[in-house]
Amino acid sequence: MRLDPSTLVLAGLAIVFAVIAYVKDPSLPAIGARNGLAMLGFILPRLIPALLLAGLFQVVVPQEIVSRYFGREAGFKGLVMAMGAGVITPGGPMVSVPFLVALAHSGAGLPALVTYMTAWSLFGLQRIIAWEAPLMGWKFVWVRVIPSLAFPVVAGWLVATFHHE
Repeated sequence: MRLDPSTLVLAGLAIVFAVIAYVKDPSLPAIGARNGLAMLGFILPRLIPALLLAGLFQVVVPQEIVSRYFGREAGFKGLVMAMGAGVITPGGPMVSVPFLVALAHSGAGLPALVTYMTAWSLFGLQRIIAWEAPLMGWKFVWVRVIPSLAFPVVAGWLVATFHHE
């Protein structure tokens, strides 16, 4: 296991918050740790299949296909396909990020990866159907989505234009 900067920052923050909790009340760090570990019951059932799916994607889908449709040479069509993939990817970051990593390791270019993640962030169909439309109404969804439609492809195009791998 490699301790990258984000892991060190998270561990450091956990220690700082544990000290603050202890100063407030010595029983709080144990309660906080129990609450945090209880979240594993929610996260693991989603994370394990997502990671397995991402790993299997890398060995089932030939790298040449990913490169052809999502590589730098795929051009505008690749960005549009990456946007579509981002829109239909279900679930939260526990699904989309492992899939993003699988695409990256399978030959997808940075422009398509940026397009995918931007589309997933802006237009995740599951989130729109489960949360936005029921809580805010379809009028809000359309008013938010329509002006934003170009953003994922524009983000990918900007990467393709200004960032050279």
